Amino acid sequence: MKHSSPNTVSPEDRFDPKSGSLIERVLFNYRMVVIVICTLITLVLGWQATKLTINASFEKTLPTHQAYIQNYLTYEDELTGLGNALRIAVVNPKGSIYTAEYMETLRQLSDEVFLMPGVDRVQMKSLWTPSTRWIGVTEEGLDGGPVIPENFDGSPESLQKLKTNVVRSGQIGQLVAADGQSSIVYMPLLGQDATGKTLDYAQYSALLEALRTKYESKGVEIHITGFTKIMGDLIEGVESVLSFFAIAVVIATIMVFWYTRCTRSTSLVVFASLLAVVWQLGLLSILGYVLDPYSILVPFLVFAIGMSHGAQKMNGIMQDVGRGFDKLVAARFTFRRLFLAGLTALLADAVGFAVLLVIDIQVIQELAIAASIGVAVLIFTNLILLPIMLSYIGVSARAAKRSVVNDITPTESKRIPLIWGVLDQFTQRKWAIVSLAAGVVLAVGALIISSHLKIGDLDPGAPELRQDSRYNLDVAFMNDHYGASSDVLAIMVKTPDGECSQYSTLNKVDALEWQLRQLPGVETTDSLALLSRRVLSGLNEGNPKWYEFLPNQSMLNYITAGAPRGLYNNSCNLLTVYVYLKDHKADTLTGVVDHVAAFAQANNDDQVQFLLAAGSAGIQAATNISVKEAWYQMLFLVYGAVALLSLITFRSIKAVIVAIVPLMLTSVMAEALMVVLGMGVKVATLPVIALGVGIGIDYALYILSITLVGLRLGNTLSQSYLRALNFTGKVVMLTGVTLSVGVITWVASPIKFQADMGLLLAFMFIWNMLGALVLLPALAHFLLKPKFISEKVTEELEVEKEAAL
Repeated sequence: MKHSSPNTVSPEDRFDPKSGSLIERVLFNYRMVVIVICTLITLVLGWQATKLTINASFEKTLPTHQAYIQNYLTYEDELTGLGNALRIAVVNPKGSIYTAEYMETLRQLSDEVFLMPGVDRVQMKSLWTPSTRWIGVTEEGLDGGPVIPENFDGSPESLQKLKTNVVRSGQIGQLVAADGQSSIVYMPLLGQDATGKTLDYAQYSALLEALRTKYESKGVEIHITGFTKIMGDLIEGVESVLSFFAIAVVIATIMVFWYTRCTRSTSLVVFASLLAVVWQLGLLSILGYVLDPYSILVPFLVFAIGMSHGAQKMNGIMQDVGRGFDKLVAARFTFRRLFLAGLTALLADAVGFAVLLVIDIQVIQELAIAASIGVAVLIFTNLILLPIMLSYIGVSARAAKRSVVNDITPTESKRIPLIWGVLDQFTQRKWAIVSLAAGVVLAVGALIISSHLKIGDLDPGAPELRQDSRYNLDVAFMNDHYGASSDVLAIMVKTPDGECSQYSTLNKVDALEWQLRQLPGVETTDSLALLSRRVLSGLNEGNPKWYEFLPNQSMLNYITAGAPRGLYNNSCNLLTVYVYLKDHKADTLTGVVDHVAAFAQANNDDQVQFLLAAGSAGIQAATNISVKEAWYQMLFLVYGAVALLSLITFRSIKAVIVAIVPLMLTSVMAEALMVVLGMGVKVATLPVIALGVGIGIDYALYILSITLVGLRLGNTLSQSYLRALNFTGKVVMLTGVTLSVGVITWVASPIKFQADMGLLLAFMFIWNMLGALVLLPALAHFLLKPKFISEKVTEELEVEKEAAL
């Protein structure tokens, strides 16, 4: 077929249905088959999505291959209570705990907690449990027994005896508040109920809230802390997450309609993006996954990415229809021009999620898998199904004409929109230099600030929740009233069998304890060595001169025989040193862990080994170490993968540099923003930078791919960039603003880490968009040059060129 003048033959008459790639011909020549298949898939996956549940798991938050966690898991059975445990503070608002009414209420609550599913009843402690004992000096020598006196009846005499026993038990500051107005019910959890079923944290949190309501009606106040309660509160906050998802859908719909003024195409874009979410949730259900408080945000990200790519396809079809093409031809041309760029962008998104798999924390790995599945689904729903549906339904004629009002061809010199003219200035040397200089200044300033970025939590309490949340208020109460906080770091001291009470071993333990108590952030410690000091003093009429650690092995063996098993195990080959911290902030944990590690290196030998770490703070410290190791490894992998995909797409190293540099600037600035806002790098914030890079490359791919087409056809950079702005740049701005507005609403969420993610993602969406619009053309001015095509241009290329321009 020979080329005919467009003055005599319409574009669709010149279109060859046999043109295009094999995948294009298969998809568009069998459009109805594709739609039927997708409909069947939607029905199956939609039904499966209804089975998806929301839950959390303590074990999934552990970096299981980290050395400290390996130590903890090795001795987990002998360290019960140092992992997932709850603390319930029962307060008498009317005064002291030493009243008959309070003690009876505490007994009832303690008994009820004892019977709750999943409780490690052997390790559970309260004033009413037999394991809570006192040791003291009496007229008859060293004596002891349960804290609750025999035949306790609530009389003034028995209450006074109880008070004396509590003082002698050493539990003030641990089970009993220093002010004597509250006591603790300590309930370690096994993670499973009696039937072996994993605990449902949402249901367990509801049980705890019912317990709180029941006993507060009896005149006491209840404060509850622990991992299970955190997860329960986060799961409860899912309702707010869903409301923010709905708000984001509404915002995206309004913004796209405002841009297109076309109801049918806007509805299809939203439908395709929501369809991707349904497919994703259905696949997760089939694969046996559940949503947790961390991955609950992934469906929104999938929807947002789908809106971005869907809007690009809709925009391309709309413009081609406005130029006179049939809706089917327009759909095929748009698919032909943007499928590779869209596929590369989605693969980059998938890589941004997939690199999170290097993080040795299962909850993050499952987030990565869920997001990767969602992005893979978008290839079918938004890159394939959406153009096919638009090829049937089309767009409104008025919207199509409106989309090409400011259309420009290489030979036209008509006035361009003001914003296009401003952005086009960055393709010129003067403003390109200004843009790059500004970028360098921002990069240097951001690097200086980001050097202060810390790993871990920077606030007390649960950083996943607001500081004024019920849970964090409970944490504040615990910290204010108890000398031993819930932030416990446990050091395991390994010895040969039966030799845990050797003087040489306990002497090293004693030395370590003394050193730790001098560190900032350490409130107190507890160990078999410290107990030996106390008992030795008690055996000598409480004389403080005997509060010494003496090399008397017989005496140490005697003391060890009567010591609580929480300080050593049954085989006497493992001691536990408890370090009670003021908080679990990054600096506190780093100081303690570094000191213990240095002490272990200097003192470990064949007879004794100091191992880190157990306890809530020990696990948090191990998590921080894993996050720190994964941080730069993750960035290296995500940038490496994105660069490789860009190289495959552009086939130009210079083009890759042009695309990647704006992303790197945004990443550094995001790290600086985290410092300014007081955020640390942790499980909740770690994925954000990777997601920002993976999603941010979309902007560069869509603008640069069209720009490179123009340059390879021999147009100037200015002409090529203006065509890119006119064709894909408008939608880049639309999606950048839309996504930012959608996620910035998260800052109002009661879930703090969701608010943090929303703020960081909004920042990265905006700056990635600005980088693609301002910094990209400036870099292109120095790195990219027009390349004229020397061979004869085929008829097909001429048609595609007309469509592109």
